[in-house]
Amino acid sequence: MGAVSRLRAGESAELGRAGEKAAADLLRSRGYQIVGAGFLARRGELDLVCRRGRELVVVEVKTRSSNAFGTPLEAVGTRKRRALMAAAAEYRALAEWRGPICFAVVGVTVRSDGALEAELVEDPFA
Repeated sequence: MGAVSRLRAGESAELGRAGEKAAADLLRSRGYQIVGAGFLARRGELDLVCRRGRELVVVEVKTRSSNAFGTPLEAVGTRKRRALMAAAAEYRALAEWRGPICFAVVGVTVRSDGALEAELVEDPFA
């Protein structure tokens, strides 16, 4: 039998919200302006939509309670990349955005002391 998660359903959602808040705080400290969160598209969700200068930046946030099954950044594979690009194209059309769109990933991990540690990877698909 495999490992069983000890997080209850509500705790998992709570961890995700805490991770998105930690990611937003990190992005603001790096000069990003948060313009949207939780945009639901036909092919997925955009966790955070930001502006940085003249660019629109779509940010995927991955939060993990440990690295037992890989880092949060490793969880963004080819399928997720395609879904993000499709959702970003839908956002572009709805928002009538004509400028460049970039992507970023923020991996958030719970440290042993319970604090959240966030790592930003800009342009992860280049």
